[in-house]
Amino acid sequence: MKVKVFTFNLRVEADCDGINHFQNRKGRILDTIKTYDPDLIGFQEINDNMRKFLNDELPALGYLVEGCGRNADYHGESTVIAIKRDKFVLISVETKWLSATPSVPGSTFGRDQSKCPRVLTAAVLKPAEGNPFVFLNTHLDHKGSTARLLGAIECMQYVAEKGYPFIITGDMNARPDTPEIYAFTDPAPFGLPVIDVTAKLGGTFHGFGKIAPENMSKIDYIFTDLPANQDEAFIVPDEPVNGLYISDHRPVCGFVEV
Repeated sequence: MKVKVFTFNLRVEADCDGINHFQNRKGRILDTIKTYDPDLIGFQEINDNMRKFLNDELPALGYLVEGCGRNADYHGESTVIAIKRDKFVLISVETKWLSATPSVPGSTFGRDQSKCPRVLTAAVLKPAEGNPFVFLNTHLDHKGSTARLLGAIECMQYVAEKGYPFIITGDMNARPDTPEIYAFTDPAPFGLPVIDVTAKLGGTFHGFGKIAPENMSKIDYIFTDLPANQDEAFIVPDEPVNGLYISDHRPVCGFVEV
């Protein structure tokens, strides 16, 4: 089965965004999901209000929404995942903190990491026909390169321990030629090549149109050790409507065979 996968940073609610405050963009976000109808979505920057919005709206579109906040009290930003209920059986789901103590809510690596805890949200899914695989979504630190590298390694250790093929989505806050991105593609935990499904795509972060296309950073990725054609991946256009964007990141879509 060919699975349509989205990685989608929604940009957290922030009053400084003016017209592009999340409350004004909700309709465009839903329209994007309805139009492209992905089977799996990895969201980033989802705070409590945004998580409630997704839990309220996406079940009507056929999705199961999973994930909790990254703080010690399970509130705050999350890396929520959305799964098409009619395509997969959910075997398990969990959130882990990117830290030396991944089961301790709110924990961090310290070192050069920002004050923000970072998490992965992962589900083991069974397609209607086919074998189980892991769908993992994360958001690496925006400040520390060492924290990003350690977070990437922890994500790869996680899928290796699960023992299933995997799909990883995320805002990695790193360009393609950095050690943290190589950490996703070099390990090949099961001997199969790990590819960046989005490798042929351009920049994804535009800051609500403040960054010209030729200067955009590519920081949003889809990795897998399952069969995937990089030529099929695409960036969802995000042209403003009366100054209103979908997000400050362009959504990214890839196709993976499971």
